[in-house]
Amino acid sequence: MLSIKLPELFHIHQIPKVFREDSIISGYRHPRSSALDCVLSSFQMNNETVNIWTHFLPTWYFLWRFFVLCSTLNFLTDSYTWPLLVYMLLICIYPFTSSCAHTFSTMSPESRHICYFFDYGALSLYSLGCAISYGYYVVPDSWVNSWLHQHFVPIAVGNTLFCTSLSCYSRFLELQFPQRSKVLRTGAFVVPFIFDTVPLFCRILLCCGGSCSPSDALSSHCYHLLFAFLTCFLFTAHLPERLAPGRFDYFGHSHQLFHGVIADMMSRRALLVAHGATPSFLGTIGALVVSLVLNLGIIAFSAPAALETLPL
Repeated sequence: MLSIKLPELFHIHQIPKVFREDSIISGYRHPRSSALDCVLSSFQMNNETVNIWTHFLPTWYFLWRFFVLCSTLNFLTDSYTWPLLVYMLLICIYPFTSSCAHTFSTMSPESRHICYFFDYGALSLYSLGCAISYGYYVVPDSWVNSWLHQHFVPIAVGNTLFCTSLSCYSRFLELQFPQRSKVLRTGAFVVPFIFDTVPLFCRILLCCGGSCSPSDALSSHCYHLLFAFLTCFLFTAHLPERLAPGRFDYFGHSHQLFHGVIADMMSRRALLVAHGATPSFLGTIGALVVSLVLNLGIIAFSAPAALETLPL
């Protein structure tokens, strides 16, 4: 019988500083794990297991939703659906990339940096998907064809470059200036999030003032915002593990903790098309391709620079 031995786990004092997480005491994998060890470790309880599976399983859910939409919508020729196409592609890619990053980040200090560079790049591209879908489907009626509406996607492309560049740079400071690194990395993702959700915030405020009719889509958006703020707070505050170091090493630490877009797309089509706000190829698929190439360029530039910062 072929027996499979699960990888050994370590305490914080047994691994290099580059692999240590704030207030996580045990459950660390070997810092020179093989690719097979990394895969096997996802089937044992360690401090990354929940992170791996909570990203991997949603990937398949989003893929299923994507295939369902493909059977009901004409993504090939109906340009009005292209923002949703971009959004669905990126919402499938981002959690899968993040799952891979958490799985293989313990192969070496070098691989840890590179894995998380790709993780940051995927998250910044996901913010672009949000911006494109919000910019075409969620904007308040009074914004349609305004200057901000017309330039919303190009600015969002710039935000993805800012996000990836700053988050990658933050890893250079992680060992010597951990607090500064955390602030920069958080800011790298908060700025695109705030920009992406400006149309939604304005639309919610207008509805609260009686200038629009509330809809099911807005309630879904509000739930999304609530959980986004909660996620950001827990991630930056390192709660609850900071309150009881060692108690949340395996489960419950801060790193563990899109219906509105589809509803808006369906319900507002006549209004947006009537105002000539039809999505273009350049403003959707083109923006995604350009951002993907530029973000990969940033990662390629950052990888050798990060390796030089590793301690000997």
